[in-house]
Amino acid sequence: MLSRIKTPEFHSIKITDSLFKHYVDLIAKKMLPYQWDVLNGKGECVKSYCINNFKIAAGVLSGEHKGVVFGDTDAYKWLEAVAFCAMNGEKDFIPVADELIELIEKAQQPDGYLNTYFTVVHPKQRWKNLREGHELYSAGHLFEAATAYYQATGKERLLNVACRFADLICKVFGPGQDQCKGYPGHQLVELALMKLYRVTGKTDYLKLARFFIDERGGSPNYFIEEMKQEDHLRIFPELTDYDPAYSQSHMPPVKQETAEGHAVRAMYMYSAMADIAQACGDEELKTTCRKLWDNVTLKRMYITGGVGSSGLLERFTTDYDLPNDRMYCESCASIGIMMFGQRMASLYRDASYYEAVERALYNTVIAGISAEGDRYFYVNPLEVWPDNCLEHTSIHYVKAVRQPWFDVACCPPNIARTLASLGQYICAVDDRSLYINLFISSEMEIDINGNPVRVKMESTLIQGGKLKISVCTNGKKAITVRIRIPSWLENPVFYSNAEEIHPAMENGYAVLAVNREGEQNFELSGKTPARLMTANLNVRADIGKVALTKGPFVYCLEEKDNGNNLAALRIRADAIVEEDVPQKDLPGDLPTLKVKGQRVISTIKDSMQLYGTPEFQTKEQEIKAIPYCIWGNRGSGEMRVFIDTVY
Repeated sequence: MLSRIKTPEFHSIKITDSLFKHYVDLIAKKMLPYQWDVLNGKGECVKSYCINNFKIAAGVLSGEHKGVVFGDTDAYKWLEAVAFCAMNGEKDFIPVADELIELIEKAQQPDGYLNTYFTVVHPKQRWKNLREGHELYSAGHLFEAATAYYQATGKERLLNVACRFADLICKVFGPGQDQCKGYPGHQLVELALMKLYRVTGKTDYLKLARFFIDERGGSPNYFIEEMKQEDHLRIFPELTDYDPAYSQSHMPPVKQETAEGHAVRAMYMYSAMADIAQACGDEELKTTCRKLWDNVTLKRMYITGGVGSSGLLERFTTDYDLPNDRMYCESCASIGIMMFGQRMASLYRDASYYEAVERALYNTVIAGISAEGDRYFYVNPLEVWPDNCLEHTSIHYVKAVRQPWFDVACCPPNIARTLASLGQYICAVDDRSLYINLFISSEMEIDINGNPVRVKMESTLIQGGKLKISVCTNGKKAITVRIRIPSWLENPVFYSNAEEIHPAMENGYAVLAVNREGEQNFELSGKTPARLMTANLNVRADIGKVALTKGPFVYCLEEKDNGNNLAALRIRADAIVEEDVPQKDLPGDLPTLKVKGQRVISTIKDSMQLYGTPEFQTKEQEIKAIPYCIWGNRGSGEMRVFIDTVY
């Protein structure tokens, strides 16, 4: 029987890639101290009351709870990022983290309950508004932080806090006669319980995660019934007219076939479903995950890997509804699809799932943070015209520049913890193989079934069409190195110690044998041409338009390079795309692209009129594009991914 595919220890992977090292290095140097100041209410940005709320709940500070109901999660995600940085050798914030953990422990109630909002503001309303209260969601982020911190430091204090709370939740919720039959309004605790289960071995956590999935979407709907209670606490006015599909509670998850509702909640729930399907060997749940994955990636995902078309309620809409200028594509949702895809690749042992993981990471997730590491996008549009990014309009959520912080600040610490744990997406292992899933230059020291293995990967697939991998083992046990062959790589050819080889292909991986002591060198070469891509005819927003791409990178036009009114630019659908030198003032050493095009300079005879008889005039213009992931780092201006074509 094949062993489960799992991630190696994070401390064993050192990232050397020119793009990702830039951002990973910023986490400990810039992001953690910046975010810590923000969480303590310092700085010029939106006021955060996160740490103060813990102090009030712990009884060490007097005052009122302020901020959003789920504000505790910002501290938990910050702690998780600290843990992952510690695994990578960056331990400067461990003393600060330990003090925060001591504070969190003091805020925990005698029975294990931990939530600053309900402890301070509504102590008698525990578990009475699962739809909006985010108690279980907040608990989930605590559990994730606790497992990561324990794995990074060996310290059990936060893990014990998490287990006390998890044990309480196991008592409150479940199938028993006196237990609550509710489930979280915002999913996350399910996948977090799976992490806690794997660290502690306590099967109660697995059972509870399964209960939350199995119970969800029953009839009558738990949330609708909850709203009927006389003492029901209303928190979010926009959820008064409640649609159960918003929280994926409109039907049992195992019966769902289309991605509905809030995109982040959906991605977190699907990730948990994949975890449970693997842990329990549940084929029906596994099949459901496949159906949902296909619906998202084949009909409801943007070219950048973003998901969530509607700014209203941050949700999925319908198949092929993918507008470019008023989309949402929350950064957290792209992180969620990375999480889901990673689990699906493990569940099906299939490399193809990393196509979407890669697309989301290389485009939307990286775009969510500035090159300096201190500004963030919550929403990731494919088209921006700064002049119409106005407050009090239907697209007020679209920002032309990254923001220092947000009232709802889930994205900044989520990006930090994701980049700090990037190694988990680069590779995976089972008891026989090393799986190379992303081509991010790195050095690894990993263990495969007791066999120490050193790996060095140098990737210039984007710049020069080559991937070099050296593998060194003691030769006592034969292993295989499985290298994902991406769809964007043309004419792949393998070499072993400079001789061409023809490895077997299994589920999208080239399988290379390593069966002797010492170092073996492999090379993959191929072509990664810049090319034009277009959308399915059913994507109405993109009919007659093309996007520039190279490998997994989507490119965009910026006003700084191409002038204003980018909507006036046109290129031929068969235009030749050329590579150019990297933009020196942007990170990553990534090539820019250029293509000959046209600019519409006149549409009507009398240009002073708003409408008139068509009289089009154009002029030739060379169009320049940069990777979408690094747009918005050179000041405010228009941006556009899809370009209109001429035939």
